[in-house]
Amino acid sequence: MAEKTPRKFFEPLAAGAPAPYRELPVRLERMIHFVPPHVEKLRARAGELAREVDVVLGNLEDAVPLEAKEAARAGFIQMAQATDFGSTGLWTRINALNSPWVLDDIIQIVGTVGAKLDVIMLPKVEGPWDVHYLDQLLAQLEARHLIGKPIMIHAILETAEGVKNVDAIATASPRMHGMSLGPADLAASRAMKTTRVGGGHPEYKVLADVAGDAPRTAYQQDLWHYTVAKMVDACASAGIKPFYGPFGDFSDAAACEAQFRNAFLMGCAGAWTLHPSQIAIAKRVFSPDPQEVVFARRILEAMPNGAGAVMLEGKMQDDATWKQAKVMVDLARQVAAQDPDFAAKTGL
Repeated sequence: MAEKTPRKFFEPLAAGAPAPYRELPVRLERMIHFVPPHVEKLRARAGELAREVDVVLGNLEDAVPLEAKEAARAGFIQMAQATDFGSTGLWTRINALNSPWVLDDIIQIVGTVGAKLDVIMLPKVEGPWDVHYLDQLLAQLEARHLIGKPIMIHAILETAEGVKNVDAIATASPRMHGMSLGPADLAASRAMKTTRVGGGHPEYKVLADVAGDAPRTAYQQDLWHYTVAKMVDACASAGIKPFYGPFGDFSDAAACEAQFRNAFLMGCAGAWTLHPSQIAIAKRVFSPDPQEVVFARRILEAMPNGAGAVMLEGKMQDDATWKQAKVMVDLARQVAAQDPDFAAKTGL
């Protein structure tokens, strides 16, 4: 497939559309909190949620009954118009590109609240062609409605073909904000034998070696490790953000936290929160440990320009650990700007 030249890549796709971002806006996005906007009492909490979460997302796709699709779209527009989100991100997950609702989703939402909208989450992305379609349409609508900043695109990996094409998706457009893993649809696409929404499975395991007559210990493995790692590499190389998606068992907070933490340690910026109980988990997990931040600051202070090597607490620190420390401290500064208690613990 032919690719655009570097100069063309960053040109607006419609006359009068805003220029694409050269760098992603710096924002804390530890949790993307899903709101079903067809439910009035949940929609009415948007202002309260905006003070509690990093991103509020109006969900128009899965979990919205077919008969409520238009109500969800209208509810999202009403929620966006009525709420001051401040520094909190406003996103929507539109219906899939092969659905009968998606064109109205895009045209009506961009036409009415496009100036407030930060990101459109696009489900079931299978290749760069899906991103190109939305990219061009958004540019035309931005130009028509005189929208001054580009609306970004966030792709969900939830088919085997999408995972296969993850590198091309990541670099399909300068609008790309990031990607999320969609484990339930991906499991179905791969014919995986699980009905769980995210998390592990007790039968996906390895056994310890035989040791006489002693029972063999079993160790549960992570079903999603390969895919998350592949997504993280694609996003990191493209300069966009990877995210873990949903964890469906709201009753198992410990398993949710373990899955979120695996994703955080592997490089994900955040995860979806589908239930209020998951907000605190994501906020805790996707913020760096204060003690590690304090040590990371010591590395940066001992090596101001990142050159050479020093010994701290018996451990060698060099250019590579300096880069690791900088990742930790940069994230900590973002968290500290919103959380005075975290700032006090880390000295930031």
